[in-house]
Amino acid sequence: MSQVRARVTALLGAWDRQVHHAVAARHWPLAEPVLPRLSRSANHGLLWLGTAAGIAALGRVAGSLAKPPTGQQPPTPPGPRRPRTLETRSRRAAVRGVASLALASAAINTIGKRSVRRARPLLDAVPVIRQLKRQPFTTSFPSGHAASAAAFATGVALESKSWGAVVAPVAASVAFSRVYTGVHYPSDVLVGAALGVGAAFALRGAVPTRSQLPPPGPPHADAPALRDGDGLVVVVNRQAGSADSARLVHELLPLAELVECRPDELAAELEKAAGRGRVLGILGGDGTVNRAATFAAARGVPLAVFPGGTLNHFAYDLGIETVQDTCRALAGGEAVRVDLGRFTPGPGGGAEPGHFLNTFSLGVYPELVRIRERWSPRIGGWPAGVLAAARVLRGEHPLEAEVQGRRRPMWMLFAGNGIYQPVGPTPGNRQYLADGLLDVRVVHGGRWPGLRLLAAALAGPLSRSPVHAAQKLHQLRISGLAPGTPLAYDGEVTAAPRELVVDKQVEVLTVYRPQALL
Repeated sequence: MSQVRARVTALLGAWDRQVHHAVAARHWPLAEPVLPRLSRSANHGLLWLGTAAGIAALGRVAGSLAKPPTGQQPPTPPGPRRPRTLETRSRRAAVRGVASLALASAAINTIGKRSVRRARPLLDAVPVIRQLKRQPFTTSFPSGHAASAAAFATGVALESKSWGAVVAPVAASVAFSRVYTGVHYPSDVLVGAALGVGAAFALRGAVPTRSQLPPPGPPHADAPALRDGDGLVVVVNRQAGSADSARLVHELLPLAELVECRPDELAAELEKAAGRGRVLGILGGDGTVNRAATFAAARGVPLAVFPGGTLNHFAYDLGIETVQDTCRALAGGEAVRVDLGRFTPGPGGGAEPGHFLNTFSLGVYPELVRIRERWSPRIGGWPAGVLAAARVLRGEHPLEAEVQGRRRPMWMLFAGNGIYQPVGPTPGNRQYLADGLLDVRVVHGGRWPGLRLLAAALAGPLSRSPVHAAQKLHQLRISGLAPGTPLAYDGEVTAAPRELVVDKQVEVLTVYRPQALL
């Protein structure tokens, strides 16, 4: 074993000396007046401290320039959630870069330099004009300058990719300058850079970046406490299969007013109920809740959702599984704000936008969901999604549309109101309903649609594959749709207009939810 180790060490040493001499012998245009100065400027981390100060200052200036003039600023959405501005992102990048540098420097100077006492390279082959005026006196392995440069650049990039792209070439130049000026062997620099990157990621493990942090809880909303339902008007869809639920609502909330109606009467009754009650209640499935949410948001009244339909995705994602859950939230005045998806023009091409609490889709998604819901209680959600993807639309032609300015064939386009888990083409549930994002997923067109959808389902958590793509967007533009293309939203189906825009109204709806579930 000792002989093998000695042989490996000898080979690495020979490679180190060979590369070192090759760098020294080669002429590097424009490097002589730049790299020695750059190497000296990085002594004691001064270059990176100055860079961090510059990043923070430039981010502050850019953030102030991006703000609209006084008197023209848009109203701030309600709630404590604030967008992550350029100023904040730059400041966090600067702080993380300096902290990563400090951790790397401490590790190199206390452990690295003392563990391997390697002598510095000889300067015989290095031109005098390149040599540093003051030669370092510490041991050679590993390179502290390379470690600091890599740590700072990695730390900055973990918080801001744009600033990381700016800093990375400078950090690489500093690392190379240590070989160019003859004060380090190439392996010193490579190992030092690897330790610097490791220090930045170790710091991220202890102090997560903003992108790693879980989303904050749904923003709390003020809503009246109605213990016995006084001031609550509940509209009940008779055809939602909710007769037992309606009786239970009446028993638990004796002072609430219940209005039963047919589907064709739903819009008129919801409008009247939203106008005369302190709280609008709705008992039905997702399509019924969708219509109630539109009226509640328009009138600015809180919405109480009682699950009573065949599918209750919105209620379940809120954590409401029973009528008792909603009653408990009403009694305590416990509510949250949620987003409301929107597509313009609305159903039938009308001027008023359409809204969705759960999903908006074009293509085969409605049929895919129907099959998955049928089989998931028997075989589980993931196998049911695979089965649905394999069976839908055999022999059908893909949908042709222009999405975000790019024409493409696709079997399915899905936009969720909030990010769904998992990330495959058959989304399951949402943990957060006020993230301001659309969960957009596309299954690309091509031959053998069943096989492509099956492959997309098997791709599961992959956000991009040859057949499936997923993105988080604030707005989605679709055009070039053929006349009669079906559009599905929250279980309702209508004809899509030739072109439309899908976006969100952020935190526009107040919904009751038991606080114990937050």
